[in-house]
Amino acid sequence: MNALSAQPLPAARPGARPVVRLRDAKQLRVLNGHPWIFSNEIEMDAPTKALEPGAVVRVQRHNGGPVGTAIFNPHTLIAARMLGRDSDLEVDQAWLAARLTRALDVRARLFDRPYYRLVHAEADDLPGLVVDRYGDVLVVQANTAGMDRLLPQLLAALTDLVRPRAIALRNDSQARALEGLVQEVRWATDAVEGPVRIEEAGATFFADVLAGQKTGWFYDQRDNRDFVAVLSRGVRVLDAYTHTGGFAVRCARAGASAVIGLDRSEPALALAAQAAEGSGVGALCTFQRAEVFEELERKATAGERFDLVIADPPAFVKSKRDLDTGLRGYRKLARLAAAVTAPQGFLAIASCSHNVPAEVFLEQVARGIHDARRSGRIVRSAGAAPDHPVHPLLPESAYLKMLVLALD
Repeated sequence: MNALSAQPLPAARPGARPVVRLRDAKQLRVLNGHPWIFSNEIEMDAPTKALEPGAVVRVQRHNGGPVGTAIFNPHTLIAARMLGRDSDLEVDQAWLAARLTRALDVRARLFDRPYYRLVHAEADDLPGLVVDRYGDVLVVQANTAGMDRLLPQLLAALTDLVRPRAIALRNDSQARALEGLVQEVRWATDAVEGPVRIEEAGATFFADVLAGQKTGWFYDQRDNRDFVAVLSRGVRVLDAYTHTGGFAVRCARAGASAVIGLDRSEPALALAAQAAEGSGVGALCTFQRAEVFEELERKATAGERFDLVIADPPAFVKSKRDLDTGLRGYRKLARLAAAVTAPQGFLAIASCSHNVPAEVFLEQVARGIHDARRSGRIVRSAGAAPDHPVHPLLPESAYLKMLVLALD
């Protein structure tokens, strides 16, 4: 492994840190344990506004009493993100190593193989940080200015703790743009040639960690893939938005008679085909490049029906201003997917849009199924796998919604 691209920076000593003070009428929510402090909850005087994005700060009550330590960005709506309720935290490599060790210990109890999300931001007390583990390759995404400034120490701590062969940086998220951070995708270590191998339930998959969606793979759907695979035994399956073949290959491995995977991305479909071959089910899987809505309409008109239909699209609602359009999209997707689901078949449909509440997503799916003149019942309503934990005071971070319905 090459030396990391930058050496760890010295952390500000607790006594020398700048102070951010809460407004008197706006401090109760934070004092009750919420990990975020919004800009309108802070006394935004001139010195506070002049602080560098990503600075580690002391948070104080309006009367000067201690609240804790946070990372701060004066230019964002979520201005401060708590690191701890101790105002004297030494935010350095050792502190990061302790937080990473705790996250690793939780995953070691959950999984027996090193394929999982190692760090899931605030839920693992590392706000804005995502780390996915693909065996001996790590993919790191720093989505806040504070975590971006800590990257040298973080990479050093990960190297000491996990001893990876390589670490990739996927710092190209929309969240980074909101934080005023540059977009970059690169290897922080020696590069890995070709896609990275993943194992799940006896199947083999491949991820393009630099160019694929998110970090190249979706661990969040692991448990839902387990459930849906059971329903596929001996039946025909249609996997819309197959991406790199997660649901498709798992269904084929579970005994589906035939699987068709649809996606618009040729690189993703190539990895899906590679996964099917690598998992021994290449003969059962057909991957087709298509616009999903158009292809579902074509199949419905042609009278094609499938005993299990999976629709796991990318986020239709990336911001609140997209809500109305996105909700119409989910309703239409449910209608089209239900139209190609055979009588007594199953429809699995998901949303990864965190701006869409679960009850609103359910309403749109129900309307879409009704539009298709179908009826049914929900047999599973689930979220993300346990390596994507939810902070108990951030219910909005429970972004993934998966419904599985038995249709009449």
